Amino acid sequence: MAHTRQSSRAMDVDGAGSYGSAPRAGAWSRDRLDCPQHEDHPPFFTPSYLRQSRHVQRLHRAYDEHVADLQEQARMSPPEPPPLSTRSSYNSLHKMHASHIHHHRPAVQDVIERLPPPTEEDRSHPLPSRWSEEDRMSGLEILADGTEVRFGGVTKTSDEAASIRADHPMPKECGLYYFEVTILSRGKDGMIGIGFSSRKANLNRLPGWETDSWAYHGDDGYSFACTASGKAYGPRYSSQDTIGCGVNFRTGNAFFTKNGVYLGVAFTAVRSHGLYPSIGIKKPGEHLRINFGRTPFVFDIDRMMEQERKIVMTTINKADVSVLHPPDDENALIHKLIGQYLAHEGYVETAKAFSRDVHDQQQSLSSQPESFHLPDSDDDIHAINRQKIRKSILDGDIDRALKYTSSYYPHVLEEERNKDIYFKLRCRKFIEMMRRYTELATATSSPVAMTKSVDSLRSNGHADGAPLATDVGDGDDGADTQMELDDQLHREAPRGQEPPPTDDIDMDASQELPPKASFMKQGDLLGATLSYGQELQHEFGSDPRQQIKKQLTELFAIIAYPNPADSPIGGLLDQSGRVQIAEEVNGAILVSLGKPSSAALEKLCAQTEALLDETAGKTGGAAAFINVRTDFLQA
Repeated sequence: MAHTRQSSRAMDVDGAGSYGSAPRAGAWSRDRLDCPQHEDHPPFFTPSYLRQSRHVQRLHRAYDEHVADLQEQARMSPPEPPPLSTRSSYNSLHKMHASHIHHHRPAVQDVIERLPPPTEEDRSHPLPSRWSEEDRMSGLEILADGTEVRFGGVTKTSDEAASIRADHPMPKECGLYYFEVTILSRGKDGMIGIGFSSRKANLNRLPGWETDSWAYHGDDGYSFACTASGKAYGPRYSSQDTIGCGVNFRTGNAFFTKNGVYLGVAFTAVRSHGLYPSIGIKKPGEHLRINFGRTPFVFDIDRMMEQERKIVMTTINKADVSVLHPPDDENALIHKLIGQYLAHEGYVETAKAFSRDVHDQQQSLSSQPESFHLPDSDDDIHAINRQKIRKSILDGDIDRALKYTSSYYPHVLEEERNKDIYFKLRCRKFIEMMRRYTELATATSSPVAMTKSVDSLRSNGHADGAPLATDVGDGDDGADTQMELDDQLHREAPRGQEPPPTDDIDMDASQELPPKASFMKQGDLLGATLSYGQELQHEFGSDPRQQIKKQLTELFAIIAYPNPADSPIGGLLDQSGRVQIAEEVNGAILVSLGKPSSAALEKLCAQTEALLDETAGKTGGAAAFINVRTDFLQA
């Protein structure tokens, strides 16, 4: 199998520079690929063949969060937040500390983002990235950001050598792992071994000769598996050759390549845990460079990975699912899952239309029509009510959402188990007010003008600003959508049962947050926001729980920045933050109605993800090649 170089196989490298912060002297630098890196945390790279890996994607998200924390710590301390009134009332608020600021990753409004978050165990298995400074034999010199090694020592016996291992073992969760080593210089009669080993293997001999070590040696072309007795395997290799090594954790086979050519399976039944890429050299001056995927490989490992994924997907497609939910076959089960999901989310009309389409399709095929349960009239009304509340939150109109909730489900937010949801809703209103102020200010003025507005508020209690239109929603079709919901609610209401009136609710909501067509000065809006912050502090400031205090600290810290959207905690203002709270409110209402908080489709996806994680983490088998998000949920 020969290699083909393709531009699409270039690795993905992510540094810290994308966050836009000024680097602290001595903390940030550029590597040899001109990627920004922190002195304590090198840039994350994704080997091209692992771009679809569930495990690597999780590692990447964890890295992004960590780098964001490092960058926030590198920033200069922001100014003290302004007082929430002309008095010294802000003293009652918690002062902001950089250690309390965290990166907020936006959520996505679909089933994908409701899958379980990565566990600490997931994050404890990073990819190998360089040679280990500690796990090496004396006489080995590490060069070039940890990717090169040169032997400057002397061996005393014929069996003695100097070996080194990578900084991390090959994660089984990847399913297939591959790396390449280029021999930059090989001495006369030199001996080089390339392979992998566990930490049980001694480093004073070539890998392959020791227990728990496997290697392909260049002086004779033999492969060695935990013994000094080798087997003929491939051609010899020397200076300027590139040797690749891969382990397929699904099959337990290990293989090697030479200059992009596949040499076949070298070892079978490789099942040990904690296997590190490893090399051993014997002669002074021998010099090797390793590539863990940061630059394109010589061998087309992407193609091999794709073949492995196809094998696994073929097995999945052949699986008999009739035993999952008898007497339904696969199509019937899928239709029921989709219909129940639509009804659960409150898309009543869509669920009914889907049911009709399925029924018509079955009739046209002259088969027994399927049927799945659709909500009755009472369920329809609740679904429409939940949709109203959900839409209000997604539009950023928290007052309207609270009014709807208190009218339709007056006791939901009063229940002890839902106190945190109520707190999050109240905090979200503060965020929406601050978000609107930021949008208005940036649309008509510079960050300097925004700073002057805050300073003016500090000095005289109000800020100067031109009258500006405010916008509760983020689209122009909010009123039309609301009308459709109201019309549907009246159509679905049973005879003699009218839904709760909404006119008063809408009017009351508009009194607290300026309506779409109203005008308000920037300073007045900022003053109203700070006043509302005081209310939050008064209501929740005495809560003894640390998570509440922490959230309030982060919330109020955003006032300290002239341009909050570009601050380290600017993620708080992201619209996608509305999605999580909308889902929590929807789930709380469903539980109060005696219904599950999650749809069956969501539970199925979450359970599948959990099983894949458990299986891949233990064996690195076929489960490691499956990504629920990209393989099944994304179009």
